[in-house]
Order: sequence, then structure tokens, then C-alpha cells
Amino acid sequence: IPANYVLQPFFGMLLRVSGIPFSVSAMKFPFIMSSSSPLRIVLASRNRKKTREVSEILLPHGFEVVPVTDYSDVPEVVEDGTTFAENAAKKATQTARHLGQWVIGEDSGLMVDALGGAPGIYSARYSGEDATDERNNQKLLAELLNVPDEKRGAGYLCSVALSDPSGVIRAACEGTCRGRILRDAHGVGGFGYDPYFLVPEYHRTFGLLSATVKHRISHRAKAFSRFIPLLLALRDQFSPQS
Repeated sequence: IPANYVLQPFFGMLLRVSGIPFSVSAMKFPFIMSSSSPLRIVLASRNRKKTREVSEILLPHGFEVVPVTDYSDVPEVVEDGTTFAENAAKKATQTARHLGQWVIGEDSGLMVDALGGAPGIYSARYSGEDATDERNNQKLLAELLNVPDEKRGAGYLCSVALSDPSGVIRAACEGTCRGRILRDAHGVGGFGYDPYFLVPEYHRTFGLLSATVKHRISHRAKAFSRFIPLLLALRDQFSPQS
């Protein structure tokens, strides 16, 4: 990996701490940007917090993640697949064909053992069409009310798919992370069910863990750790303007 892909976030952090605008300072350090500036890739997600997580994971590898919300005319993808992988692929291919660009599709969710794997692919809309994180968590806690702590095992799963501009899937990976659902929220980090999802090895929920740790152990981190080598192998097929 070119050194500037690792150094760019580091220098950006130093410059922000020092109060120097990044755009101005980049001209003083041309090796940070210039011809090796990140390649743009679209993420077919309207979730800002998810977009931020994926951006933080991919930027050190030379890819700037652009949320699909940056394009006003992209229709919503109907997530009617029966698996996370099907939904991820559908998001990627439909958005790629519409925009004529490389697109990442990602679908993820929580699977609770005592609920037979629910909420599963319905994690984001578990409490209905107008679902919010708070309502989803309230429903989850209500359904687990009488389940003892030792039987509240659960796992997050993330499925990632990459489509080329013609709508052909070029890479696909999955990652999982096991944990347990607590009865009370701990932490305000992350999103979705994160404040209730305890990672036993760390004795903390995703809501309490730092981004640095999450980017190593989470379902999303594990999926992208498999995805990144495949993405890098295809980078020569990206145009600098894509």
C-alpha cells in the first residue's frame, strides 16, 4: 500500500488538531494528495453512521467513499432478498447500473439465538416501516424480557458486495461477530443495537468500544478485511474520476 494512503489520515488528524485547514495544508504537502488522491467509490447506503464507518475503514487504502445520498436521482432499492448477501448484491448492482459507477452494496443485521435468528434481514425495520433505532431496541428488549442472561446470545452479520459500472458483481464477502444482548443500554457510540450488544472478550458493548477497536473486531470490520484485498486487486480498473 503506498505510504501516502496511511499518512494522509495521520497528517489530516495532526492538521486538524493544530487548527490548520486540511485543504490549505495539502498544498504544502503535495505528496499527501496530488496524483495519488483516493479513488471514489459509491456506497449504496443512506445511513450516515454506516457510511462514516465504511469511510474510516477504506480511506487508508486509497478509496474515498461517496454516499448514495450525494446523488439526487437514485431510486430506493427494494430489499426483498431472503439473505443479507442477496440484499447487498441487489443494492450494489442496481445502483451501479443507474450511476454507471463502481458501487459497494452492504447489508447487515443482528441475529438473536433465542428469537430464531430474528430480527435478521429485517433489523433496520424491525419495529415497522417507520422504524427508528429506539423503537427497534424497545421491541427487541420486550421480546427478550423473560429470556435469561445465559440464553441471550446473538451475532451481527455483515455482507458486502462490489459491482462494476455495468452491474456485474466482482467481489463479495461476509463477516460476523458474536456477543450477547444486555437488558440496559451502555454507551452512545455506533448505531442500531450497538448499545445493547456486549462483546464478552472486551466486557463492553459496541456502544462503548472505540472506533479503533470496532474497526478490528466488528462484523463490518471482518467483512471488509476480506473485501479490501479483492478491492485493491481491481483498483487499476477504476478511472481517477470514478
